[in-house]
Amino acid sequence: MKSLELLVEKIILSSRWILIVFYLGLAAALAVYALSFLSKFWKVAQNVFTLGEGEMILAMLGLIDAALVASLIVMVMISGYENFVSRFDETEADVSFLGKLDAGSLKIKVASSIVAISSIHLLQIFLNAAQYTDAKLMWYTIIHLAFVVSAVMLGWLEKIMASAKADKNDLKI
Repeated sequence: MKSLELLVEKIILSSRWILIVFYLGLAAALAVYALSFLSKFWKVAQNVFTLGEGEMILAMLGLIDAALVASLIVMVMISGYENFVSRFDETEADVSFLGKLDAGSLKIKVASSIVAISSIHLLQIFLNAAQYTDAKLMWYTIIHLAFVVSAVMLGWLEKIMASAKADKNDLKI
């Protein structure tokens, strides 16, 4: 019976390597997204002298939005791999920023990135407010506020957890 238990534990522990498929898929998606970014950039560059100020701001916000989404993908890939699959060999890669993101901080960073991306989208919508009904503007704002509240709640919960962990460590001393 003990050997069956060890086999099940080994299978469960080894199954984390299946996550590599997802991280490689995200890397491929990032490459495709980079091509999309270059296409958007090329369109902006070709029209730089014909775009009005408002159109140029919208175009730049679109590029910033793309950069934030790409950063979010990289953050999830690297942190997910580091936290759930295997540690990076620090002698072969510059991964000094790793190890600082546990699952809780990763959730907060992802939520913060989503709020930033949502803010940019909302700003783009407000700059084109004439194209939207009041009801749509209200719903976009409510959805954005839901993201903000979620991010704040995640941060608050993480703070509570860190405080509880610190209190528990203090009791051990």
